[in-house]
Amino acid sequence: MTSHVPNEARVIALRPQTRPQSRPQTARPVDRPAVPPERRSPTVREPLWRDLVGDVLRRERLAQERTLKEVAETARISMPYLSEVERGRKEASSEVLAAAAGALGLGLGDLLARAQGELARLTSRHTGAGRGRGTSGARYDGMCLAA
Repeated sequence: MTSHVPNEARVIALRPQTRPQSRPQTARPVDRPAVPPERRSPTVREPLWRDLVGDVLRRERLAQERTLKEVAETARISMPYLSEVERGRKEASSEVLAAAAGALGLGLGDLLARAQGELARLTSRHTGAGRGRGTSGARYDGMCLAA
């Protein structure tokens, strides 16, 4: 038995079709002109932890005048992977970081403390004065007289 079914399929659009003129136009407020690019404040990128840790590893290796190959072999990490970690391209596990630090004569705590110090130095440079205990973090560029 043959049934004749038309060779058509029902098509359901995944996105509603819109016409360019049907889009609502959003107007810029008249009292607030656009800020030209040269007057915008520069955006400061937060440093990434993997970049900081990699920088510490590389600086320590170079300070010891050791090659990437020597440290990788001692740490039992592949040389390309250690290179990627040093360049901040890979998020290394704590085991890999501990092995790399150990190969350089550092403990994992030493490595992370140095990275934390670098993070504090970089963020205080971008935010003004360093924020210690008891400081509000506000920056004052003037003279303070106390009676």
